[in-house]
Amino acid sequence: MDYGRCWPLRLLLAATLAFLYLPLVVLVAFSFNAGRRVTVWRGFSLEWYERLVRNPELLAALGNSLVVASFATLLSLLLGTLAALALWRFRFPGRIGLERGLALPILVPEICLGVAFLVFFARVVPWPTGLPWPLSLGAIVLAHTSFLFPFVAILVRARLESFNPELEEAARDLGAGTWRALQDVVLPHLKPALLASALLAFTLSLDDFVITFFTAGPDTVTFPVKVYAMVRFSVTPEVNAVSTLLLALTALLAWVGVRLQARLGGRPS
Repeated sequence: MDYGRCWPLRLLLAATLAFLYLPLVVLVAFSFNAGRRVTVWRGFSLEWYERLVRNPELLAALGNSLVVASFATLLSLLLGTLAALALWRFRFPGRIGLERGLALPILVPEICLGVAFLVFFARVVPWPTGLPWPLSLGAIVLAHTSFLFPFVAILVRARLESFNPELEEAARDLGAGTWRALQDVVLPHLKPALLASALLAFTLSLDDFVITFFTAGPDTVTFPVKVYAMVRFSVTPEVNAVSTLLLALTALLAWVGVRLQARLGGRPS
């Protein structure tokens, strides 16, 4: 059947796409509004983007978010890949329980994780204050890493299911050691999963609000927390401009990920 010629399905698809993306289009359009009200169009203007460039607090919050997302992504890739390799290669008591337990940070509501991290860093292991930047962001980085690395482990573990162990055995027969075989045979096969995991972890960390809200201090405000503080007072075209920049950054990361995935998919592993 040619579903493209079925007009009810085409109408349903169009309605679904409009429901999903029309609010984003309106948000981007009103970020260029010359007036202060977001519901009345007063003409085209770049005033609100100029204000963002001259807003040091917002730029500092954006810098904090980028640093946190970068470090959390690197740590999540390291821990998640090691966890996936351990669960795939070794058989040990409690392996099944550990593999299922990796999904807990994904299934638990973020508000519960945020409160748990608040208690942990406030009472159990207090994070020292007065540290130089970016060490002052360490608590947020650790909280994000704890939340993100299960995503990496699940994606890498799924990719390992399609790996042929005989390739690694052949490399070992040719004289490659354990680490050499891992570097030259296993890791190239994992490149698509590692790339997808990195993009997912970076995006989730950059966009996270709930966990960051409970672990951030007065001097470690991130971009989503700053935007939330701006929205609490009033929704202005400046907030729309901030959201548009965040959308553009996310779309850019998605485009880069698709291009790299296509390039890696064209190479033999």
